[in-house]
Amino acid sequence: MAERRGEMLRAAVEQIEMRGVAAFRVSDVASALGVSNALVLYHFSTKEKLVAAAFAHAAEGDLAHLRKLLGRRTTALRRLRSAVRWYAPTGRAEGWRLWIEGWAVALREPALREVTRDLDRRWKAALTEVIAQGVAAGEFRCPDPAASALRLTALLDGLAVQLTSYDGAVPRTRAREWADEALARELGLDRKALKAPAR
Repeated sequence: MAERRGEMLRAAVEQIEMRGVAAFRVSDVASALGVSNALVLYHFSTKEKLVAAAFAHAAEGDLAHLRKLLGRRTTALRRLRSAVRWYAPTGRAEGWRLWIEGWAVALREPALREVTRDLDRRWKAALTEVIAQGVAAGEFRCPDPAASALRLTALLDGLAVQLTSYDGAVPRTRAREWADEALARELGLDRKALKAPAR
């Protein structure tokens, strides 16, 4: 039962990434898996619940990867740099298309609003914790880790919208430079301190 539900959620995420939420249908998941619409609705009851569950599934995947990056045995600076570089939009930015869709739909759908708000809160809390660890270890200075986490994520979210929605608006190398500059500034470091390879 749980395995089948997981398959449906993964298929829903793929279909939403491909089609967008507005064009997404329960039948897209059913067709992708070779099952009936009724079986999908048995597990989720409505399209809206399926969409919210799909975004929650994607959020848990993103948070698991974030925990892996931030839980490594290395300096707080290296962990933060890895997390910011992973979060920053690069390549085809498919994951960002999903979340931009999610933010837009969340304006009208309370269930999805809760999912996106929870992801945002947990992401900022994880960054805040590692920044505080780095301060305690004397790696860098940051008088307000929570405010720094908020500013960093606000910048990265904004860059993601620019890079994903407006092709060519910001070169990807420039976006990465800005992300590195912002991280260094928030930690009271010279940007050269970020040049050491992240491990």
